[in-house]
Amino acid sequence: MCGIVGAIAQRDIVPIIVEGLRRLEYRGYDSAGAAVLHDGRLERVRRVGRVAEMAAGAAAQGLAGPLGIGHTRWATHGGVTEYNAHPHISREEIAVVHNGIIENHEEQRNRLTALGYVFESQTDTEVIAHLVHHFYSQSGDLLEATRKAVAELRGAYAIGVVALASPDLVCCARMGCPLLIGRGEGENFFASDVSALLSETRRVIYLDEGDVAAVTRDGVHIVDRDGQPVEREERLSAVSADAIELGPYDHYMQKEIHEQPRATADTLEGVIDAGIDPALFGAGAGAVFEQVDSVLILASGTSYYAGLVGRQWLETLARIPCNVELGHEYRYRDSIANPRQLVVTISQSGETLDTMEALKRAKSLGHQHTLSICNVQESALPRASKLVFYTRAGAEIGVASTKAFTTQLCALYILALTLAKQRGHLDSAAEQSHIEALRQLPGSVQHALNLEPQIKVWADQFADKDHALFLGRGLHYPIALEGALKLKEISYIHAEAYPAGELKHGPLALVDEKMPVVVIAPNDSLLEKVKSNMQEVRARGGQLYVFADLDSHFGEAEAVHVIRTPRHAGLLSPVIHAIPVQLLAYHAALRKGTDVDKPRNLAKSVTVE
Repeated sequence: MCGIVGAIAQRDIVPIIVEGLRRLEYRGYDSAGAAVLHDGRLERVRRVGRVAEMAAGAAAQGLAGPLGIGHTRWATHGGVTEYNAHPHISREEIAVVHNGIIENHEEQRNRLTALGYVFESQTDTEVIAHLVHHFYSQSGDLLEATRKAVAELRGAYAIGVVALASPDLVCCARMGCPLLIGRGEGENFFASDVSALLSETRRVIYLDEGDVAAVTRDGVHIVDRDGQPVEREERLSAVSADAIELGPYDHYMQKEIHEQPRATADTLEGVIDAGIDPALFGAGAGAVFEQVDSVLILASGTSYYAGLVGRQWLETLARIPCNVELGHEYRYRDSIANPRQLVVTISQSGETLDTMEALKRAKSLGHQHTLSICNVQESALPRASKLVFYTRAGAEIGVASTKAFTTQLCALYILALTLAKQRGHLDSAAEQSHIEALRQLPGSVQHALNLEPQIKVWADQFADKDHALFLGRGLHYPIALEGALKLKEISYIHAEAYPAGELKHGPLALVDEKMPVVVIAPNDSLLEKVKSNMQEVRARGGQLYVFADLDSHFGEAEAVHVIRTPRHAGLLSPVIHAIPVQLLAYHAALRKGTDVDKPRNLAKSVTVE
C-alpha cells in the first residue's frame, strides 16, 4: 500500500521523483522520503506527513542527483516516525525503498543482528537493506546481491535499490506487489504505478512475479527468480496524463463521481455495439461458460459489495448458483472445491493482495475457470486469470472508490446476461430489452448526479452526527453497505448498514433522534416491506432520510426526508442508487473538513494482508 519510484538519467532526477510520489500519494501518505547518489555521496531526506513536506525538505537540503529512489508510506510495521520512513540505508552504502510485507522479517533481523548489523527502525523493510548490503559486500554485483536478498524473503514486495559504489544503475524487484519500468531516451525509470511516470514516458515494461531488474541510463536487464535472463514486452500505456489531473474539480473524489456517466458508457460500449457475446470476456470464454455450473465471487471492500449485487443478478437472470466471499476469509478456510465453478475475482487495481491470494488458493484447489473483473490493464489479477473483463472507469485516484464500483456493477450485469443467454434463459426480445436499459443507464446516472444540491442540504444535517444507520433490502442492501462504508471512510462518522428486516433483531436499540437513518427505498417488490421497517424507526423517534424513486408513492412528513432519484431502473436500480450515497458521504466530509481524497489510516491500493 506504499508507492515507490526510481530514476536514472543525465539530469537531476529529484523533480521526477517528487512528481512521481505526488501522483502515488493515494497509495500512502504517512511519510515520504528520497535518496540520491551525487558526487560520490548517498544523500537522503525523509519527512513525516505528505509528499509536500518531503519536497520542501529536499529543496531546503539542496537534494539533487542523476540517480535515486523515492517512497510514500502507509505504515504497517512501526509507527509513523521519521526513523521508520523510507528509504532505509545500510552502513551508508545501500538504500532501499519497499512496498509490501516481509513475513519472515523477525527471523532475518535476528540473523542480521548476529552478523553485526544495527537496526535503526521498527520496519520490516530495513532487513532488505542489510541483506542486500550483506550479499553486495561479497560480490560487488548489485543485481546479483538484490536477487540473492529477495530469495531470502517470504511475503510480498516491490523494491528499489541503489548502492554508493554502483553509480550507473538502480535495481528493482517484485513479488506479489506491482512494479513496472518506464523507458526513456538516455534515461529510465521504475514505479509502482504508471501514473507516476506519465509526465516522462508512456513506454512501460511490466515485471513478472520474481523478476529482478538492473536499470541503467541506456537499457534494462531483467532476470527471473533463478537468475536467468528474460525478455518482457514493452507496451505503450493507454493512460494519459490528463486522465489523472484534477481539472476544474476540487477533489479527485468529486471528479470521479461526476465522471460516472462517461465511465459507465465506456464500460457498456462493447455490449451495446455488438450485443451479448461471451467474447466480451476474452478468447475461449464461450467454451468456459458452457462448462460452468455455478459461480464463486472473490473480492474485498467495495468490490465485495459489488459482488453481493452481482450474486442476485446472476441467480435471477442466469439461474445459476452464486456465492460471494471475502478474499481474506476464503483463503484460510477449508472450502470445498468444485472444478466446474467459475471463479470471479473483482478488484479496481488488480493488485489487491487478499483477492490475489484467494485466487491462488482457488487455483491450488483445482479451479481452472477463472475470470477477473478489473480496471487496470496488465495488473496481477487479469494476468493470473483465464478470462478478463476490463472496466473502463479510467484512473481512479480518490481512496474512496466511486466510478470503479459502478463500472464493476456494469460488468457483473453483463456477465449475468451472458450466462443467461448461454444457458437458454434469455430470448432475443429480452436481450434487446436489457441492452436498451443499459443504453439508457448513463443518462440515468447523470440524472442522479443532478440531485447534488438536495443532497448537500442533507449533508449539513449529518456533519454534527457521530453515528448513522443505512438500510436496504434485496438488491439494495449492498448499496446500503456501500453507503455506510463511504460515510465512515471519508467523514469518520461511524455508520452501519443492515437489511431493513433486521432492524427488529437488534439494531433498533440504537435508534433515537440523534441517529440519522438512511433508507434505500426504490419502487420494487420490497417497497411495502421497507415502508413497514421505516415505521419502526419513526415510532422510536428516529430521523429518516429516504432515497426513493419518482414513482415510490410516498412523500415527506415529520422526521421523514425524501429525495427522489429518476424513475425506477428495474434490475439496474443499484447502479443509480449508488450515486446519491456517494454524494452524501462526499458533502458530509466537506462539511466536517476532513481530507476527502486521502482519509486517515487508509490507502488506495491494498497490497498488504
